[in-house]
Amino acid sequence: MRFIPDWLVYTLALLAIVGGVFVSTPDEDAPPATPDSIEREGATLPPPSSFDETVLVRVESPKDGIGTAFSINADGQYLTARHVVEGCDDVSLLVAPGQYLPVEDIDMSETSDLALLTARPSLAPVALDTSPDLRVGSYGFHVGYPQGRPGEAASRLISRSRLITSGLRSGEESVLAWAETGRTSDLEGPLGGLSGGPVYDANGKVRGVIIAESPRRGRIYSASPEAIGAFLEKMNVEPLGDRPLPIDAQSYGGAADRARQNLQVVKVACHVGTNS
Repeated sequence: MRFIPDWLVYTLALLAIVGGVFVSTPDEDAPPATPDSIEREGATLPPPSSFDETVLVRVESPKDGIGTAFSINADGQYLTARHVVEGCDDVSLLVAPGQYLPVEDIDMSETSDLALLTARPSLAPVALDTSPDLRVGSYGFHVGYPQGRPGEAASRLISRSRLITSGLRSGEESVLAWAETGRTSDLEGPLGGLSGGPVYDANGKVRGVIIAESPRRGRIYSASPEAIGAFLEKMNVEPLGDRPLPIDAQSYGGAADRARQNLQVVKVACHVGTNS
C-alpha cells in the first residue's frame, strides 16, 4: 500500500445527531476512490501496516442520537460502535413500532470503537466470522438505520486504514475501508445512524462493525474482524450465530429487511441528560 502524505490525511468528526461518523476532508474535489482492483475479488488483504492510509477522528461531546446494533448470541448480547453509546445516560433498542427495550448493561472496548450491549435475548443472532482471512474486492453489505430509518448499502473491500482518535478520548486502531457501490434506492446523503451496524459478506457472515463514513470519497469504515474477536475474548463472550444465507448485489435489500424484521439488526437510541 502506498504512503498517504500529510496533506491528504482525512479529518473525521463523530456526529451524534444520528449516531454516525462522517468524514470531512480538505480535498473536497477528490472523486470517490473506487480502484480497478475491486471489480472482482483479488489478493488476500495484507495485515495492518504503518503505511496504511491514515484517517483522523475527533470525538465530540455526546448528544441524543440514533445508531444500530446487532445480536451475536441468544443471551441478549449485541455489538455496536462505542461512539453510538458512549456518554449516553439512557440506551434502548427498538423492538417494535414505538416500543424500546432498555439496555441493561454496556461494556466498551478500551482499544477500538466497539461496545457490547446486554438486553433481552434475541432469537436470530448473526453468524460472526472474526478470522483475518479477507480478500481485496470482496463484497460487504452494510445494514442498519441510516438517517434513523431502515436502509442498507453495498460495497467492495479496498484496504486497511489507520483510524486515529483525538478529542474526548484518544487512540489508534486498524480498520477496514470499503468503497460504496450501491444503497437503498431512496437513501441519499450521509449514512449517519448506520454506525454500529453489521457488515455481512457474500456468505452471509458478519465481518465488521460500521464505525465511520466518508461521503465525498464514497467510503465506509468498519472495525476489523481481529478487533471484534479480541474484544469478545476479553469480555469472555461466545458468539453463537444463526445459519448464514448467501447475499449478493441483487438480494441484499431483501436480506437486510429480514435481518431487521427478525431483530437480528436493531435501532439504538441514545439519550443524554436523562434523570435516573
